[in-house]
Amino acid sequence: MPEVHHHRSTTKVAHKPFKSRHATKGLIKELTKERIDRHERGSRKTPHQQIMSKLDRRNQAKQLRQMKHQENAKATSVFAGKNGAPRIVAVVPLCEDCDAVEAIRKLNQSVDNNVEIPAEGPWRVRVERFSQSLIYVPVKMDLVAAMNACRIADFIVFLLSSKQEAGEEAEQLIRAIEGQGISNVVTMVQNLDFIQPAKKQPQVVGSLKPYINHFFPTQDKVHSLDSDRECANVIRSLCTTTPKGVVWREDRSWMLIEDLQRTKAVEEPQDQAGVVLTGVVRGKGLKANRLVQVGDWGHFQIKKIVDATLPTAKKRKADGMTVDIEDGGSEVLEAPDHDQDDLDELAPYEETMGDVDELPISEAPSERKGVLLDDHHYYSGEDESMPPPPKKLPKGTSSYQAAWFLGEMSDSYSSDDDQGHIDEEGDLSMEPSSLPQDEPIVTNISEPTETTPSEYPQSEAFNDPSPADEAHELEVYRSSRKTSADEDLEFPDEIELHPSTLARERLSRYRGLRSLKSSPWDITEDRPHEPQDYDRLLRIPDYKSARKRAINETIVGGIPPGRRVSIHLRDVPSTLQHTHRPTPSNPLTLFSLLRHEHKRTVINTTITLPSTSPSPIASKSPLLIQIGPRRFLIHPLFSELSNTPNDVHKYLRFLHPGQTAVASFIAPLTWSSSTPALYFSVPPASSQAATITTTTSPGLLATGSLLPPSPTRVLAKRIILTGHIYKIHKKLVTVRYMFFTKEDVEWFKALRLWTKRGGV
Repeated sequence: MPEVHHHRSTTKVAHKPFKSRHATKGLIKELTKERIDRHERGSRKTPHQQIMSKLDRRNQAKQLRQMKHQENAKATSVFAGKNGAPRIVAVVPLCEDCDAVEAIRKLNQSVDNNVEIPAEGPWRVRVERFSQSLIYVPVKMDLVAAMNACRIADFIVFLLSSKQEAGEEAEQLIRAIEGQGISNVVTMVQNLDFIQPAKKQPQVVGSLKPYINHFFPTQDKVHSLDSDRECANVIRSLCTTTPKGVVWREDRSWMLIEDLQRTKAVEEPQDQAGVVLTGVVRGKGLKANRLVQVGDWGHFQIKKIVDATLPTAKKRKADGMTVDIEDGGSEVLEAPDHDQDDLDELAPYEETMGDVDELPISEAPSERKGVLLDDHHYYSGEDESMPPPPKKLPKGTSSYQAAWFLGEMSDSYSSDDDQGHIDEEGDLSMEPSSLPQDEPIVTNISEPTETTPSEYPQSEAFNDPSPADEAHELEVYRSSRKTSADEDLEFPDEIELHPSTLARERLSRYRGLRSLKSSPWDITEDRPHEPQDYDRLLRIPDYKSARKRAINETIVGGIPPGRRVSIHLRDVPSTLQHTHRPTPSNPLTLFSLLRHEHKRTVINTTITLPSTSPSPIASKSPLLIQIGPRRFLIHPLFSELSNTPNDVHKYLRFLHPGQTAVASFIAPLTWSSSTPALYFSVPPASSQAATITTTTSPGLLATGSLLPPSPTRVLAKRIILTGHIYKIHKKLVTVRYMFFTKEDVEWFKALRLWTKRGGV
């Protein structure tokens, strides 16, 4: 048999599965009709095609490297040179036996720098090894002083003890500093040489690392202050590392006050004087037209900005800047002009005369006989929407004839068994028409017999109790309820009225809403109840564009950062100069305000109460809030964090642990949207003041962030009138303790009744 040659099976090519056989142009056009190509023409489609060539990848890496180098050079240019700005280092102890001053001495000794500690002001040190200047701010275990120092610090050094554990006060201190914004962090342990034998020292350092990593996971090492080598490494990091900065702080100009002088002019009042603050400008350019916030003093106007370069440095004039020589050779760098911000927090008052005819319908004086449901008063007349009661008419009476009968007919034409009413077609129906209040009544109930069980075997005879017994039952029922906070958590928005209280008067300002999210709400209804000077508050139609314009103004102009200047302020009260004098452990800071940031408006911030909080916070409770560089004493109103089309949000009477809400209050405006908000308890000594000092010790209660201001935000206080079921008969339910007069029932009869299973 002749041999037959066969091809290998591997050489066989199968048909391509994605190609259709005998596909014509018309068929392909029909299949791809109205389809949109996912990729534009000329774009790369496959992952393999998206891979760049080797030359392109090198070019991209080079561009990224150059951009990173430019950003780093720009960030560190403020520290470059002999006249560069010093790096601010805040030293914060976390234990009682930690000494911040001793820690600074050991850091300086590691680089052979022995500088005496000044009596007042920050501690400025020049590190010649790295050609950098450092300003140390030693802080005690005080919440207010630590927050004041850390919000202007480039580096924060936390001190831990090798013999004592950090307690709850240290944790609260770290939470508050981290909440307001924190830059670079360095952790060091003190008194490590007291641990004997020496082989146990690494174990102690290793046990402290998990504690600090709980708050700052990027911390890879805990340094020892007893080791000169590690102290020198910390100094190298402080002098060479680029500070991360704080977002809300970099949007404005700020400085650490190194020196404070008082001046007195002839034209100034007796209780006011001028103040000269000296420091190095940081952040954005400092402008004389903008107001400045000085610590907890308040905001003031700038009189002039004078050069204050250190005597050892050479004075350099900026290119193209006109310089005046005053005060024995001091250079006036900038002075305010006609564009300077004033100190008015409210808009000018405009007195208007209104008439009743010009008021909205809701404000015009009128007598209503029903509650407002959405935007309409139902049942406001004398039962205008109720159908007329049925008449007793003889058989065969037409609708025209029935109109001539007034009241009841005589007994000769009517009887108890022969009653009826006229239907729509004019015929007389023998079944009586039912009114809304008569609908649940059932007649002709079969009587139970001895052999046949009752239709309602559980029905009982109810006797109305006497007024004394009813008052006693009501008192026993209410005494079983819990406290107001626990009751709000278990029964939110439920209230009970006293029998002697008229519901239509007690709840006259309340209205009915079919839906809290979609029902219309006319804000003119609440105009008579607005706070004083509410119309004079700042209103911003377009918040995003206005914020962008205010922040863009800080990009160009002003005194450049890194220059040491003296700022002359106007009209500073003398009492503030004596009571708020800066100390090494509680420095004085200055922040420049953006345009319109001194004007008052309705501020909205989120607030989150930790789940570990021992008790809830009642609405309108006094709180101390810190927004950026300022602190205010507020009485916030809490509402739900929701986004509704009608801008109506449910008012919260209590903020319970673990809950997040929106706090609304009147305070000066803050533009930056990334500014954190910290809430503190009000110390007894600060209950009547808007500032806190180191003599008081407020506690951190909650945290949050800033929201856009909205004066038109409606906080709707919802109430639920509950009653106690007295008896149930088929579809008829008798409820007690909800209303106590017939007039109240008539007033609120337009509102819908609800049960746990839904609406009735």
